[in-house]
Amino acid sequence: MERSAGSSRRRRRRSRPVLGGTMAVIAAAALTVTGLVSTAQAADVNNAKNAGFESGLANWTCDGNSGAVVSSPVHGGTSALKATPAGQDNARCSQSVKVKPNSTYALSSWVQGGYAYLGVSGTGTTDVSTWTPGSTTWAKLSTSFKTGADTTSVTVYTHGWYGQDAYFADDFEVTGPDGGGGGEEPGPVIPAAPGGLAAGTTTTSSVALSWNAVSGATGYTVYRDGTKATTSTGTSATVTGLSADTAYAFSVSATNAAGESVKSAAVSARTAKQGTGPGPGTTVPKHAVTGYWQNFNNGAAVQKLSDVPADYDIIAVSFADATPTQGAVTFNLDTAGLNGYTDAQFRSDITAKQAAGKNVIISIGGELGTVRVDNDASATAFADSVYALMQDYGFNGVDIDLENGLNATYMTKALRQLSAKAGSDLVITMAPQTIDMQSTSGEYFKTALNVKDILTVVNMQYYNSGSMLGCDGKVYSQGSVDFLTALACIQLEGGLDPSQVGIGVPASTRGAGSGYVAPSIVNAALDCLTKGTNCGSFKPSKTYPSLRGAMTWSTNWDATAGFAWSKAVGPHVRSLP
Repeated sequence: MERSAGSSRRRRRRSRPVLGGTMAVIAAAALTVTGLVSTAQAADVNNAKNAGFESGLANWTCDGNSGAVVSSPVHGGTSALKATPAGQDNARCSQSVKVKPNSTYALSSWVQGGYAYLGVSGTGTTDVSTWTPGSTTWAKLSTSFKTGADTTSVTVYTHGWYGQDAYFADDFEVTGPDGGGGGEEPGPVIPAAPGGLAAGTTTTSSVALSWNAVSGATGYTVYRDGTKATTSTGTSATVTGLSADTAYAFSVSATNAAGESVKSAAVSARTAKQGTGPGPGTTVPKHAVTGYWQNFNNGAAVQKLSDVPADYDIIAVSFADATPTQGAVTFNLDTAGLNGYTDAQFRSDITAKQAAGKNVIISIGGELGTVRVDNDASATAFADSVYALMQDYGFNGVDIDLENGLNATYMTKALRQLSAKAGSDLVITMAPQTIDMQSTSGEYFKTALNVKDILTVVNMQYYNSGSMLGCDGKVYSQGSVDFLTALACIQLEGGLDPSQVGIGVPASTRGAGSGYVAPSIVNAALDCLTKGTNCGSFKPSKTYPSLRGAMTWSTNWDATAGFAWSKAVGPHVRSLP
């Protein structure tokens, strides 16, 4: 894995806009105001509709899925807007409101949380805006604008800022002459059915669900096998009280004062089997997604473990550090590079992830990591030091990502000793490069086969590779579905169980020097290997329904790209047979 991946192309931190009279806010929740000229003088009114979000997102438009209506915190009434920046989306929301030409309007809203911007465009005169770098309590943003002689509409907006926390907004006012319909609040209508329903973390007795927000919805009802199971005011819920190793069908409806929508398309999920893992409730699902979490800042989004989405079943903490003792490793949290993330928070987040059914493991190696295990003493030092880290931090296991050489004889001894200490629930993963898995005579491949009885998954890195031979003897170029399937076939036919094979890819074009493939290509490869569908020119002679899943470098690069990889691949992995 590349500690420096993308560093030569590291994106400069965006400059925050200089605020002032003529500033145009780049990304904003916008309110468009249209109106008619009137010769009669009338009292000023609030021309914004659904200004307090009491009717959900009616009259408002939010970019992507960045906006949602919440019941806490609120400034007034029972609802407020919560908008969450992600990747290149700064959580812009907008609405259309009527105004009059040649008129002056006061614009304001109450905000809380992360960076929040308020502004107006299309005034026909001078567009204005204002902002605050964040507040733990409600703060009022205020400005004013004048419409031009021909202006019958403006755009009033609010938005957050890239890489910052979610912000809350409530009680908008566009106060001035009534442009027509000012102050009228739309009556609620029955919302549409939610889309994007997906199953997340499963335990022996629960299934976590999430879905897309629905405009105008004030709540959601979750159904299990057609029977009401629970309700939620947000876009996620966990259904509890389930039986272990049992399949269930879930659907969700949206509700508001007008009634309940039809149910969404159903999604199936199976609860975990009974078992005891190294951490509370931890099991590795039949099909799993692995993500590497960066304990350093190389230009990707800086994360806490708690920021890693629920789509990841195994989180590999990258990386352990070598010590002066050959084979031994330790771990040093990069608190400074991680914006003050403390050791106590890190440990607490490990426990929380394990309580949610996740496995957190320590990764050894990476692009710059050199750990030599090539004699009996270093094998014992490796096993002893990794086990000490597991006891200290609560890690569920170890990932072997040694890219500077590996000795199969002694790494096998090290992993056997570690297994004897940690027990049968030890999670062992590997992330060899493509060249390491071309033949069963390679040291990595030999190690994997030597520890097959205790090995969890091999997530080979299908990138930074160039062309390689597939299991049919043909040459395939990286970046294609054939490259993924034909090279996976070597492992599948070379002795590994399908449950021990995963597809490792970069989360974004910046995550590796070469070999990036779109999430749709990853999903097609998974379908080809498990079901024989969506193959390219290479089609395996048989299918491997128990294929473990996929891996990405890294959760941080995934976050930088708006979690496009995990949002696409995570649900697909869970849907495999």
